[in-house]
Amino acid sequence: MSRGRRIDTHSHIVPEFYAKWLEDKHVLSGGFPIPAWSADAALDFMERHEIATSILSVSTPGVECGDPEDARAMARRLNEYAANVCLEYPGRFGFFATPSLINMEGAIEDINYAFDHLGADGVVLNANVDGTYLGDPRFADLMDALNRRGAVAFIHPSELPGGAVPGLPAYVADFLLDTVRAAVHLCATGAMSRYPDIKFILSHGGGFLPYAAFRVAAQASPNREPREGMNLLRRFYLDSALATSKFALPSLLAFADPVRIVFGSDFPFAPVAVSGFYASQLDGSAAVDHAAIDRGNAERLFPRFAE
Repeated sequence: MSRGRRIDTHSHIVPEFYAKWLEDKHVLSGGFPIPAWSADAALDFMERHEIATSILSVSTPGVECGDPEDARAMARRLNEYAANVCLEYPGRFGFFATPSLINMEGAIEDINYAFDHLGADGVVLNANVDGTYLGDPRFADLMDALNRRGAVAFIHPSELPGGAVPGLPAYVADFLLDTVRAAVHLCATGAMSRYPDIKFILSHGGGFLPYAAFRVAAQASPNREPREGMNLLRRFYLDSALATSKFALPSLLAFADPVRIVFGSDFPFAPVAVSGFYASQLDGSAAVDHAAIDRGNAERLFPRFAE
């Protein structure tokens, strides 16, 4: 199997025990059925799309659908499973640790364990937890811990507070809004300034943030100053997952700091044909710095995967 050129920062892991856990709770992922996953299937996908390394993460709903003890146990089991996949396929996989954000003290302990003993490359956070967004004081101790490490935090959208519109699965539109809410909230509450060493990655090209950045910039500033707000918003890293169509890509490239765009596939939640379409759209764009988006920008986030 050949080694590709890309580092995929948006690749999900779905162990069978986790899929069964969600099934028993009658939980979907933003309206998606829970897909099957295996390391072999992931490696086959990577081969087809020239991906050298995939940074694995657990998608929404994470583990918050369990009671506190159950959720924390599942988070630990997922992190240990992901770490073992990385050990089995050296260099092909990294992983974002999954914390249970029901209990902050427990979450910090589990994140420290994942970084110090399991070799985690970062942490995955849902954009909101029970309607509370990441800039809230509830998450201050967690953010302090991540900031001290200079950690990478991958923000993945979740269900919106208030629930989905009947007949309109959350992944269609709510996920995009959830991401924008999380980004603006982190900026407006001063969290981006309090935790300057956390490298936040927003999923799916930041939702519709690039398109709406000018409109939301003043609200993103703690001082309601548009230029400050825009500067804060442009500190986020944005992955390319499902965001490189001929309609979305120009907005993404116009808004984002060029060194803060990273490749993402959303495997296996996005069907293989869909992921392939977006990868081909990215490849076909002359406006893209392919070396930077494919791996250069990610290498700065994850130096252990640098060639």
